[in-house]
Amino acid sequence: MANVADTKLYDILGVPPGASENELKKAYRKLAKEYHPDKNPNAGDKFKEISFAYEVLSNPEKRELCNRYGEQGLREGSGGGGGMDDIFSHIFGGGLFGFMGNQSRSRNGRRRGEDMMHPLKVSLEGLYNGKTTKLQLSKNVLCSACSGQGGKSGAVQKCSACRGRGVRIMIRQLAPGMVQQMQSVCSDCNGEGEVINEKDRCKKCEGKKVIKEVKILEVHVDKGMKHGQRITFTGEAGQAPGVEPGDIVLLLQEKEHEVFQRDGNDLHMTYKIGLVEALCGFQFTFKHLDGRQIVVKYPPGKVIEPGCVRVVRGEGMPQCRYPFEKGDLYIKFHVQFPENNWINPDKLSELEDLLPSRPEVPNIIGETEEVELQEFDSTRGSGGGQRREAYNDSSDEESSSHHGPGVQCAHQ
Repeated sequence: MANVADTKLYDILGVPPGASENELKKAYRKLAKEYHPDKNPNAGDKFKEISFAYEVLSNPEKRELCNRYGEQGLREGSGGGGGMDDIFSHIFGGGLFGFMGNQSRSRNGRRRGEDMMHPLKVSLEGLYNGKTTKLQLSKNVLCSACSGQGGKSGAVQKCSACRGRGVRIMIRQLAPGMVQQMQSVCSDCNGEGEVINEKDRCKKCEGKKVIKEVKILEVHVDKGMKHGQRITFTGEAGQAPGVEPGDIVLLLQEKEHEVFQRDGNDLHMTYKIGLVEALCGFQFTFKHLDGRQIVVKYPPGKVIEPGCVRVVRGEGMPQCRYPFEKGDLYIKFHVQFPENNWINPDKLSELEDLLPSRPEVPNIIGETEEVELQEFDSTRGSGGGQRREAYNDSSDEESSSHHGPGVQCAHQ
């Protein structure tokens, strides 16, 4: 707990970073009595700082964010944006801890807008061969009629109700030494911090400073790109006055393929062959993702076992940025055995002579009992319960025939 991102809030309350909940409460009560506006009119914003510090540190989740990530973690965990930045600036003068994260400010110090995330579904063929597609998006751009001012020059005025903060802060005393700080969006300016007279508003954007615009992006999907990979268009997100536009980020989503499954740079497929092909060799053709007809040969004399996998080197997916280097293609074989009575019984002996010899039957000492294998229907279960049910039914019938309904046998 000693290694925190910044100790500013702890310094305000005068407690160490490892302070307990009781220590925080005692420190807050002591300072609140000393700097309460009713008792100390010259305290300025000190009471607000104390109330804010205690509000954050007394909340376990906010305290954890503040300890680990500093101001940026607190801003993002609190929702950020809106009037939050103005509250931080008002209470602590230019930021809670005197710095801003990379996601809130650009390199030139301007506020940065949020990124726009959009999914982009791409077929496996598109990821294999690469493709160029066009994507139509709607975004906000600065109004050209008023240059993003919302009205004519000088029409925009700071909201007097909230002093341009966009929110109103109210402090309510719950008990002696106990106060509650609440904030709400300013109803006069709807959280904008600015107001424009109706007659001075821009006719094109109606004082909103931005208008909707349709943007068509030309998206280049490189060969070998993967599911979840991102394509970024820097600065193409929505615009707002005084804010640097964020990025448009496209998230690639690979569509399911009916033949191939991708695993990194490798491809997998399944293929069915017959017993003759498994024993005597085979040849088959399939269409690859780039349209090539690939002929697969397997020599006679080499056996394909059911479920075995064979590999074709260099016929997998191309590597992103190195499209001439490819992964491998793995083919899993399912062997289909012939149905019953597929061969004349007179020919079985000839077939057996061609196949490997049977294993020798071991000598069995003692009595034996022969059983017969039967077809198994998985939908009907094991059949044990059915046999018991049939046995019970036959017993009931026999009992009824000898003794009549409801009569039980008496055992001597």
